[in-house]
Amino acid sequence: MTTQVNELLYTGRTHTTGVLQARSRSADGRLDVELSAPGSGGGGTNPEQMLAAGWSACFILSMNLIAQKRGLRLPTDTSVDAEVDLCNTEGNYDGRFFIRARFTVSLPGMDPDLAREIVDTAHETCPYAEATRGNVDVTITLS
Repeated sequence: MTTQVNELLYTGRTHTTGVLQARSRSADGRLDVELSAPGSGGGGTNPEQMLAAGWSACFILSMNLIAQKRGLRLPTDTSVDAEVDLCNTEGNYDGRFFIRARFTVSLPGMDPDLAREIVDTAHETCPYAEATRGNVDVTITLS
């Protein structure tokens, strides 16, 4: 499926080298991170942590955009705790690998019904949610 692009807003560029111990660098030099396989005990972060960080940041930006369009401001202490699980259907790495995600969203002081509406709309519009919809089980809790 090809989606019509009316405006390209940004392109993230990285170069990653290595296998179980890897390094990823962005073209602009702002990101330079050591990567390790999940559970390997290596010194770097792993793809699941990177996905959790990127997805939660994107989710907050989506909530902020929705709030702004409604003339509202998100609380300054808005937060998203993200958990991304790497799973296997069979165990012993014999089955199909997949991920699932859980988000706990905190919008302190906001009316609970309004907070739920913003969270639900963000889940419909966040680019990460769009990219994973139908492929990743996502649970979102409002704290």
